[in-house]
Amino acid sequence: MPTTERKILVTSALPYANGPLHLGHLLETIQTDIWVRFQKLQGHNCIYVCADDTHGTAIMLNAEKQGLTPEQLIAQIRESHEEDFAGFLIGFDNYHSTHSDENREISADLYQRVDAAGFIARRSISQAYDPEKELFLADRYIKGTCPKCKAEDQYGDNCEVCGSTYSPTDLINPVSVISGATPIEKESEHFFFKLPEFEDFLKDWTTSGTLQKEVANKLSEWLDSGLQEWDISRDAPYFGFEIPGAPGKYFYVWLDAPVGYMASFKNLCDKEASLSFDDYWLKESTDKTELYHFIGKDIINFHALFWPALLDCAGYRTPSSVFAHGFLTINGQKMSKSRGIFVNARTYLNHLNPEYLRYYFAAKLSNSIDDIDLNLDDFVQKVNSDLVGKVVNIASRCAKFINKAGSVLSANVIDEPLWQQFVDKNSSIAELYEQREFAKAMREIMALADLANEYIAEQEPWVLAKQQGKEQQVQDVCSLGINLFRVLMIYLKPVLPTLAEQTETFLNDQLDWPATISPLTNHEINKFKPLLQRVDKDKVNAMREEEQQNLAAQQNQSQAKPTGPLADDPIADEIVYDDFAKVDLRVAKIISAGHVEGADKLLQLTLALDEEENQTRNVFAGIKSAYAPEDLVGRLTVMVANLAPRKMKFGMSEGMVLAAGPGGKDIWLLSPDDGAKPGMRIK
Repeated sequence: MPTTERKILVTSALPYANGPLHLGHLLETIQTDIWVRFQKLQGHNCIYVCADDTHGTAIMLNAEKQGLTPEQLIAQIRESHEEDFAGFLIGFDNYHSTHSDENREISADLYQRVDAAGFIARRSISQAYDPEKELFLADRYIKGTCPKCKAEDQYGDNCEVCGSTYSPTDLINPVSVISGATPIEKESEHFFFKLPEFEDFLKDWTTSGTLQKEVANKLSEWLDSGLQEWDISRDAPYFGFEIPGAPGKYFYVWLDAPVGYMASFKNLCDKEASLSFDDYWLKESTDKTELYHFIGKDIINFHALFWPALLDCAGYRTPSSVFAHGFLTINGQKMSKSRGIFVNARTYLNHLNPEYLRYYFAAKLSNSIDDIDLNLDDFVQKVNSDLVGKVVNIASRCAKFINKAGSVLSANVIDEPLWQQFVDKNSSIAELYEQREFAKAMREIMALADLANEYIAEQEPWVLAKQQGKEQQVQDVCSLGINLFRVLMIYLKPVLPTLAEQTETFLNDQLDWPATISPLTNHEINKFKPLLQRVDKDKVNAMREEEQQNLAAQQNQSQAKPTGPLADDPIADEIVYDDFAKVDLRVAKIISAGHVEGADKLLQLTLALDEEENQTRNVFAGIKSAYAPEDLVGRLTVMVANLAPRKMKFGMSEGMVLAAGPGGKDIWLLSPDDGAKPGMRIK
């Protein structure tokens, strides 16, 4: 245990409350959680707080689209976020929301301090404005034709086809993606933080050792090119906090989002009297407490330029360090919903043990900003080889001999040099954890696991057990094996908390991490039970298939949603009669129905378009939540008969069944039975 207890406050970036968590989010929180668990095992007072990032135009529009208030939407998202984080064993000491009283108060206080110090500028700017929605438009809410290459359907700031950057006013035929209206230019007063006046402070701070070297180098380029004043206001309508003394003006989400770190900790302090907010956030606290932010490299500018400048200006302390990590790729490709390269946190949890991923990420993570690749074949091989084939294998090979002889470990350490090799790695492995060099730590631990397995293979206790008079040697060999396994699990406890807990039950011992590790001797253990199953590749494939289904369903839903001038109309876009006349709606008889293997929402239907059942169509319909296959056979429904066949991974779908309802169990097929016959057209 350390001689001096450190007081450490740790945060990870706040997930945006506009959708579910994906594995990219988990890369960061798993990295943070491992580091925090290590610090706690070292005896330090380490506190981990986080929150949902809940403000902004995107939240407001998404809530409106779903028929919810923003408050209702963010409450739903927060619940799902907290469930998913818990599923991956993320041990927050507090999880809060930026839409909170604490955040409102601290954001207002910070702003008023900065304003009083003379570092807020006010001036009018011209922006794109949606005259129908009566909303100022960020670049991502404007589309049009690229002025350079003439590619259509490009966003307002850059062209994905030719790579050009431009102003939204340069777009040809620009439209608002919200209403379909043509944007107009409109002036409005905005508030700016005078960031350029902190250039000298930031040059010193960014090169003081608070940042990784590659991050500091990148920031020096930005600083050398000159800083711009930072727009911290947005106009109503906007979901967020109104700026004090400025009706209709709201804090830009990126001002109150990092304040969410302070607010979450303040919320924890209000619940735990032993904690003092001032001890961790006032300028004079830097000598007695530590503050660390774990973030992705895409938000470095906010955390290493705007945030420290605001904190310093307002009289608060700056972070001890900001730790940035790279992006997560899957099978070597950037995550993309549109290309089907994507895994939600919940989809993973539906199929696989979270500790598999915790270990795999740990085996990849360093203290650099390099990207991390989740190669699913390598994932299966590495987890099975390292955790099951090496670590747990030691316990399973040795425990049965100890249990058979009374479940008491030997008083002897039969191979002192081997034992010493394991305990001598204590400080070096601890230092690797401290420096966030998790991959190096995992390699050190697995090298020790190899030594333990080699020792057991050489000693062959299963052979000794058959020889007369070798009983004590068997116990000595296997007791040392169990003790070596225990050391490995102490080193792995920050990564694998559930496996460590199961090991504690088996060993009848608490897996602390002392400065000097002593062996368990004359110690009774419990009966060994399997600790970890091998990764089943079929479950990995099932996870991928479920995600493909989810993405396909979202794309279909997106395609079905209205766009253009009537996007806010709950019915649909206007179409002309000639468009509707092309749709061939026919009564069809469901002659067979069955489940689709690997699909949670689909049923496979065979539909007959004539009474003789000569004209049949194969259709996949997402109605499994409302109907059992046996309830559908013989029933009449209505289908779009002239829809072009669509190839799905389950087969070819040759039409579409019409249904109505909000979803879930409330899906109703249109079943005309008043004289209707298969093949009849609906007009």
